Amino acid sequence: MFRSIAEINAANLRKNTYPGRGIVLGATQDGTKLAQIYWIMGRSQNSRNRVFQEESGFVRTRAFDESKLTDPSLIIYYPVKHHRDIHVVSNGDQTDTVIEFLKAGNTWNEALMTREFEPDAPNFTPRITGIMDLKASWAYALSILKSQDGNDQHCLRHFYYFEKPIHGYGHCIHTYQGDGNPLPSFSGEPYIMPIPEDAKKACQYYWSLLDEENRISLLAKYIDRGSGEFEISMINRHGA
Repeated sequence: MFRSIAEINAANLRKNTYPGRGIVLGATQDGTKLAQIYWIMGRSQNSRNRVFQEESGFVRTRAFDESKLTDPSLIIYYPVKHHRDIHVVSNGDQTDTVIEFLKAGNTWNEALMTREFEPDAPNFTPRITGIMDLKASWAYALSILKSQDGNDQHCLRHFYYFEKPIHGYGHCIHTYQGDGNPLPSFSGEPYIMPIPEDAKKACQYYWSLLDEENRISLLAKYIDRGSGEFEISMINRHGA
């Protein structure tokens, strides 16, 4: 059942020329590892001028060519961080907001209640966030903060909790439904996608699904559910 659904969803993602930034959370087939997959795409020169770089277990975006960087406000951030047993992935600087709240003893939900969609009219790009807490009773959770039908005065905040992982599969959410002007925000619920057996294969698989013209960087972080140890694999369009 899940296999056929995931295959259809993967085929649809392959046809989508511009899903924007995306997150997939799930578990490996043997159930021993949780997976976080995150990618970025870009249409403008500023957005395409980026690479992922690992820093002591975290991942940040940086300009590939500093001389061409024009506006870092929405493109330079840490998509991946962790605090103790809680692993965070997001498409913006809300990663830092969540980590700050967690360190203060608060929840990730409370953190995201202080944020909203990006101020990039007319798109009002949604903020998407994924959480894995190895000590929680649930497997993982996803969130999207988006405008109400493009109205910048109304923010919709959706939180999705997945109690049990589906071994070999995960759930995907991304910023846009597809290309357009303005870009249409993601709609509906996170959908099922395959989870390859290791981080390197996950990078290769999802990289192959993304539009060749617009894909920029992709990472996969695989976390051992027992020990908490993790590995990160990355692919950068610019090869850095």
